[in-house]
Amino acid sequence: MAPSPAPLPMENGDRLTRREFERRYEAMSRVKKAELIEGTVYMPSPIHAKSHAQPHTFIMGLLFNYVAATPSVLALDNPTLRLDEDNEPQPDAVLMIDPAHGGRARINSDDYLEGPPELIVEIASSSVSYDLHQKFNVYRRAGVQEYLVWQVREQALRWWRLDEGTYTPLVPDEAGALRSVIFPGLWLAATPLLRGDMQTVIAVLQQGLQSPEYAGLVRRLSASTPTESPDER
Repeated sequence: MAPSPAPLPMENGDRLTRREFERRYEAMSRVKKAELIEGTVYMPSPIHAKSHAQPHTFIMGLLFNYVAATPSVLALDNPTLRLDEDNEPQPDAVLMIDPAHGGRARINSDDYLEGPPELIVEIASSSVSYDLHQKFNVYRRAGVQEYLVWQVREQALRWWRLDEGTYTPLVPDEAGALRSVIFPGLWLAATPLLRGDMQTVIAVLQQGLQSPEYAGLVRRLSASTPTESPDER
């Protein structure tokens, strides 16, 4: 029997099924990030230090500190996310409730993330157009409860909450902090983050972790009974 032909190289703008996208992606070891959005392949430009890598590190630091204090909540960096047959994005950061405690996303037996996580974060520099349009609509339609975009060049943070099928912007509190609804206590000091003042960002987060709303979340998650995931049955 003749061996199967090697997959064709994948290029920006290709129209592929999710299965073919994964087959070609796995064969291209030099490619570090590729996404399938509405059946179209997007391959971002190389990662720049100040316009992407540093903001990404700041966001992961914020989420790490939240997860370190919170039971049954997981943070993932750049996971491949299977949403449906036409959409397999690779978001910059994900915050999710453990599916054993009621979260909607899960890590399957192939070690891919499946289903809509509670919060997705994208660092938007060269990708700002499709982060705010194509991916915005994909995440909304899939049921991602909150979506945060850091527009690096515009020096702006935009955070939406899913409300009856529509993304509604979160409004900063009187101190200028954005507060997650799905994850009480996840308070984001927007202006300090934009100027790289992580000491203040973490201090404001610590205030959120002392709030009554956060204590209620911890009680709920601690009291929830772990359920068996489909892959464990």
